[in-house]
Amino acid sequence: MVKITFPDGSVREYESGVTGLQIAESISPALARNVVSCGVNGETVELNRPINSDATIALYKFEDEEGKHTFWHTSAHLLAEALQELYPGIQFGFGPAIENGFFYDVMPANGQVISENDFPKIEQKMMELAKKDEPVVRREVSKADALKEFEADGQTYKCEHIDQDLEDGTITTYTQGNFTDLCRGPHLMSTGAIKAVKITSVAGAFWRGDAKREQMTRIYGITFPKKKMLDEYLVMLEEAKKRDHRKIGKEMELFMFSDRVGKGLPIWLPKGTQLRLRLQDLLRRILKPYNYQEVITPGIGSKNLYVTSGHYAHYGKDSFQPIHTPEEDEEYMLKPMNCPHHCEVYARKPRSYKDLPLRIAEFGTVFRYEKSGELHGLTRVRTFTQDDAHIFVRPDQVKAEFENVIDIIQKVFGIFGFNDYEAQISLRDPADKEKYIGSDEIWETSENAIRQACKEKGLKAHEEIGEAAFYGPKLDFMVKDAIGRRWQLGTIQVDYNLPARFKLEYTAEDNSKQTPVMIHRAPFGSLERFTAVLIEHTAGHFPLWLTPTQCTILPISEKYNDYARQLKAYFDSVDVRATIDDRNEKIGRKIRDNELKRVPYMLVVGEKEASDGLVSMRKQGGGEQATMTKEEFAKRVNDEVADQLKNV
Repeated sequence: MVKITFPDGSVREYESGVTGLQIAESISPALARNVVSCGVNGETVELNRPINSDATIALYKFEDEEGKHTFWHTSAHLLAEALQELYPGIQFGFGPAIENGFFYDVMPANGQVISENDFPKIEQKMMELAKKDEPVVRREVSKADALKEFEADGQTYKCEHIDQDLEDGTITTYTQGNFTDLCRGPHLMSTGAIKAVKITSVAGAFWRGDAKREQMTRIYGITFPKKKMLDEYLVMLEEAKKRDHRKIGKEMELFMFSDRVGKGLPIWLPKGTQLRLRLQDLLRRILKPYNYQEVITPGIGSKNLYVTSGHYAHYGKDSFQPIHTPEEDEEYMLKPMNCPHHCEVYARKPRSYKDLPLRIAEFGTVFRYEKSGELHGLTRVRTFTQDDAHIFVRPDQVKAEFENVIDIIQKVFGIFGFNDYEAQISLRDPADKEKYIGSDEIWETSENAIRQACKEKGLKAHEEIGEAAFYGPKLDFMVKDAIGRRWQLGTIQVDYNLPARFKLEYTAEDNSKQTPVMIHRAPFGSLERFTAVLIEHTAGHFPLWLTPTQCTILPISEKYNDYARQLKAYFDSVDVRATIDDRNEKIGRKIRDNELKRVPYMLVVGEKEASDGLVSMRKQGGGEQATMTKEEFAKRVNDEVADQLKNV
């Protein structure tokens, strides 16, 4: 018999060799019908994998992240099986599950091209194969046998992967129907659970992400266990297109990109700059009671700075390459992180235990070399500004300071209406310790500090192995926007390593020299990404305190332009952000154009308004309309702003 421990702490005994499916069946037939994979001792595996010793178990349905990953991983194999039948001689690269669906990188044979026109036949073939309900069979193979098998199939890329990346004794394959793939799993037990398929896009992708290698065809898709789920997803996609921050940002004149300036380098336009500055001012107001000290550090630093911090070793490939100066052996780097600079700020003079916590903040611009194919509007760029801070504390202060930062992040989310979010404790991967710096003891201490802080704040957080920063674990906040998409925004990290690498010290109460602990935190994450998410969450309808233009004055003809200018001068004097649309256009056109710019209020002025000192107010979206004095309108706007910011 084996003892199986469930997530709620309850324990049941089963015969040795029991499977996840049998355990689900012992609980309820409904659960057994809906479960797609299971977690055994923290590892997600197939439902038919035997359990031969005492273990913890979690049963995953499609609604769970682990369940989706299993479902879409198998779907990637189903896509490959369909492509194998439709395009004889096709070669396969990698085909993982991703956050929303899956993709497969392929190289069609004989100059064949796969385009959007081929999507229907690929979908049809995938559904034809899924209906066969083919079992997905796992097999452990030797490296020699794997090479022999894939060489026989002419799979050059698979053979390269086996030869360069895989070690004997670690290789498994999965087979369904006539298709076999290298894979670690996990997978569905059979393909019949896949009831709805959509191929979503096709793009180019270099083999192994190396621009010097051949370009493959990347085919994206998504699948569901019910057709209704696919229908709902397609509706969400249409809504997402309407909310695309790149489209709305252009319409609202917030930001731009220029090929001459360079890929992934956003330019904030005047309206976007004002919005960004207001975000910064808001955070400064929130931080005021916490005694943060703001600094400004250079956008470049000596390469040795990042060698000391470990960023060069761990992020060197994702950074812009070192800059060589005319001085021999002198090298600089564009700043990939703010924390090494803040360590130097701490180290500039002796510190006492009485000086801690020391909170150093910066709206610091950093640079990362993202591959051009991965750039996307403001969400993936090559330069961005973090609302960064590094808090230096004594070990006994870690928990309280961590809890303070949780409060700050939750306050920020509340102001912007991000009420649906979850927390993720990102841990190191104990099986791959080379990716990280620091001792096992330090990692255990930091990970437990985060767990304890979450417990005391009543914050439910799930744990994710392998998602930690190289220098320490972190608490990441995943926000759901208005149409249900998840975004990673705020983050808090506990770091016992960088202070030691920089030999930072403080004098303790007993006059001994001690090393401080460093907490990294960024409530927005980055101003670029946060702005993009906010645009898509609100569809560009920002809260009145934040929106670049609070009202536009629309004279019905040029005769009333002088009155419009008088109104704007008044609104400027009472902190109401107003513009004038004095184009020689009909009033209906002006209203439509300003609706597109998401201006909250439009003020139509003509003969009556000019003679009586009034404005005809029209609320965005064709809602409320009213006539009032300029003073009444200004009070309305300022009262609304004050109400929105009353808890800041």
